[in-house]
Formats: sequence, C-alpha cells, structure tokens
Amino acid sequence: MKAFTELYNALDASTRTNDKIAALETYFRQAPPADAIWAIALLIGRRPKRPVNSRYVFEWAIEESGIPGWLFGECYDAVGDLSETMALVMEQKIFDAQETSLSRWMEEIILPMSGMEIDEQKETLLHSWRRLDERERFLFNKLIGGSFRVGVSQNIVAKALAKTVGVSEQVIAHRLMGNWAPTAEFFTQLQHSDAQEADLSRPYPFYLAYALEDDPHTLGEPADWQAEWKWDGIRCQLIKRRNEIFIWSRGEELVTDKYPELSALAPQLPDGVAIDGELIGWMDGKPLSFNLLQQRIGRKVLGKKVLTDVPVVLLAYDLLEENGADIRQVIFEERRKKLQALVAQINAPQLLLSPAVSFSTWEELADLRARSREMIAEGLMLKRKNSVYQAGRRRGDWWKWKVDPFTVDAVLIYAQRGSGRRASLYTDYTFGVWDKGELVPFAKAYSGLTDEEIREVDAFIRKNTLEKFGPVRTVKPELVFELAFEGIQLSTRHKSGIAVRFPRIARWRIDKPAAEADKLDDIKKLLGGS
Repeated sequence: MKAFTELYNALDASTRTNDKIAALETYFRQAPPADAIWAIALLIGRRPKRPVNSRYVFEWAIEESGIPGWLFGECYDAVGDLSETMALVMEQKIFDAQETSLSRWMEEIILPMSGMEIDEQKETLLHSWRRLDERERFLFNKLIGGSFRVGVSQNIVAKALAKTVGVSEQVIAHRLMGNWAPTAEFFTQLQHSDAQEADLSRPYPFYLAYALEDDPHTLGEPADWQAEWKWDGIRCQLIKRRNEIFIWSRGEELVTDKYPELSALAPQLPDGVAIDGELIGWMDGKPLSFNLLQQRIGRKVLGKKVLTDVPVVLLAYDLLEENGADIRQVIFEERRKKLQALVAQINAPQLLLSPAVSFSTWEELADLRARSREMIAEGLMLKRKNSVYQAGRRRGDWWKWKVDPFTVDAVLIYAQRGSGRRASLYTDYTFGVWDKGELVPFAKAYSGLTDEEIREVDAFIRKNTLEKFGPVRTVKPELVFELAFEGIQLSTRHKSGIAVRFPRIARWRIDKPAAEADKLDDIKKLLGGS
C-alpha cells in the first residue's frame, strides 16, 4: 500500500506525461505481480463498487475523529473533499506497523466489506484507518468511497507497461480490453511475447479522434481524406469468433444481450471478424434521435414495444479483423473496401455501411457540414485514406469536425465544490434562464473557464452566498455565462422542461447583466433545430 500511495502522489503531482510514465515504470519494475495488476485496474478505471454506504462512513469518521459533528462539517466545507477531510482529522493511531500489500488490501479487506453486516463493516473500517498513516488513509478512503481517480489515461498506463516488459504498446492496449480479473496470472499474460490471445471475446482498443479546431485547409489535399457523418449513437464493436457474437461498447461493457437485432446476424457473419461502428436507432431509412435510443439503453428488460419503437442498426465504418487476422495496420482505404464487400455480402438491414460524404473541395465540405442536423448527425468525421487504425485518442489521421454548438446566455444560480484538485474551489455550477420573471434551473456545467476565472468566480460565490443546502450554495444571480451544448430535447425530469446534451461554459459574459440573459421561451424555439 505504501508503494501504491507513493505512485499515486507522483502521478497526482505532475502534469507531464513523461513524468507519469517514468513513475509507472518504476512502480511496475518493483511491484509484485498481484499488486501491479491491481494498480493497473484501478488506474484505468476498473474500480470496484463502493463497499460501504457513504452515510455510515461519514458517521464513523466523525466518531473516530473525536470532534463534534458541526466542526467536522466545517472542516469538510473548508477542505472540500470527504476522503481528505477524514484522513486529516483523525489522530494517528497506528497499532499494526506491518506493511500490507495493495492486493491484500483489495482482496482481503476492501472487497469483502460489501458482504459484511454493518457492525462488521464498522469494525473493519476503524481497524483499517488505525493501520494507515495520513497519506495512505486518504488513498484508502478514495478506494472505499468509489472516488479514486488520478490523471492518467489507459494509453499512458499501456505505454509505461510496454516499456517495462518489452511488449509493444499496441499489444498491451489490446490485452487490457474486455473482461479480465486482476490476478497475478493475468499480469504474467500481459507480459508474454506470444500474441496469441486467450480471451475469445476481447475487443480492440477504440481509435478516437480529436476535434478539428483549425481550418480544414491545414489538412492538405481533400483527395487524401474520406468524410463521413458523425453519427449520434453508441460507439461499439461487433465481433464474431468461433461462431459466437459479441458486442462491446466503447466503455468496455459487453452489451450483446441488449441488442438482439445484431445478435441475429450470427448466421450471416463470417467467423473471425471485428467491425467498428455506431449503434444507432433507425427507422424508415433514417436515424432516430439519441433521446429515443437513450430510453432503450436505460431499460433492464426489453419488451416488444421498445424493440418495435426503437429498432437499432450498426452503421459500420471500419473493419479491424478479417478471417481471424488483425488488419488494423492495413491502410484505411483498403480496410474500407473490405468492409464494403463484407456488408454487401451479408446484405442485412441491421448492418449498414456508414456512407462516405462526397466532396472535392474543403468549401464544399463545409457547406455539407452545415447540414449536419438535417441528417441527425453531430458533424463530420475526417479520416486520412492511408492511415492505420491506432489505439486511443491520437492526432493527425482522424478528426471530428462537429457542427457549431447551440449557445445560450444563462445566469449562475447554484454552486458547489469540485473534486480532486478543485476540491477546495467552487467549480460545479448550475445555471438558470428567465421564465415568467423568475430564473429556473436550465443546465449544469463544470468546464470551460481558465484557472484565473475559476478563482474569480469562487471568490464571488463566497462573498455572495444567499443560502446553503448541504454542499450547495445559492448564489446572488449576477454572473452571466454563455453556455454551449450539442442538442436540446423536451424533458419531464427537469424543472425547465428541457434537457441539453454536453453543456459547457463557452465564455464569461462580463459585458451582460443578468436581466439580459436568455428566456426559456426563446430557447424552446431551438427544439426544432436539434
């Protein structure tokens, strides 16, 4: 646990990728396999579910600290992070100095707590707190609270491990996909030079595009690129191996059972194929809104009605495996030809080729992009024809050229503290718009301001708090911000009656008074354009 705490602190202290890779390499070279694989699992987001109710943890922390509840609350308000607060206010009571490995903490203490009775949970938790120093206790609190995260991507972890064990980064990234258990045996498999993979269902790492922010002319000749619509659905891989169908979401969730339309392709699909594409609601030859697909996603049981109302198709746009062979290093233009032939061979209504958008100049493509919402698309994807299929988010060969977002001027009305590095600052905001002379909550946003602006807004919030409701502060309605968002739809769950997708702060409208913020009736007029 001490070594993992040191690694966490090193990763958290630096923003430089090379520093993070060096810290990971050092850890992987020294850690036992059982600890190393647990570290990988935690760092790439495979955190176990919270084993203890957070309300109980809060109560037991107050009891253990020996301070009044109101004072603990004030400490929490000042620190802004519950895990850190609990670590700081407890006296050092170490009575068992014996070092315990990360794997033992996870497998013998943290995971078993979820199956314990409340009294046993409390005893285990108090015993654990008393075995750890302040920094270790903070990390332990993060693990049991389900809030463990640190600034490393799966790509960084794969790169560091690849440098450590001498296996290519691409192979490591592939082996970290799919279903696996954090065992010493699996860590050994990760290091094996043999590329033979044991997991029949394992997907490939998804290739992710960066947003195109420069003029497309900077990309060179239009003839070197293929354009496709950027569909508003669920990125997934459809895989068939040894006569079994597997559907993986980009979040590495196996969702085969949720989409029986695609599972029905099993008899037609050849064996040993992996198709990358977008799973999307589709009816009468055109896409349905993401809102309808989202209603289907949230259902545990798929009845006949939802299958009829929201049928899905896979809009295929890449072929990653053919006849059991990994073809990601074949250039995109050739992979596309293979994919086109495969889709034509299968000739099934639930498997469609994502159509290429024909253009000869960047100006012509810009005009087509402006029509994205007519296609119920988010914009365009640009793919270099001679590119290979990479792992993770990479610059250069794949770009997403999204349509300009909707924008609204809204007033800051509520705020609460952020998390991680922002735990001591008010960075989570709720914005309101005018409706019949009152401000109604419209959207939440957490990103878009500079560090300097965040500090200024934080200072304003502290000086202009009207009321407190737990961690939330009602703020004097004076600050106006321009919010950008991708889509808008009716919603009975929101007080405003509408919900927006991917809201973020575009800019601080220092020039605009709150009275001039947008009205709800005007915003609802955008519904027809989304």
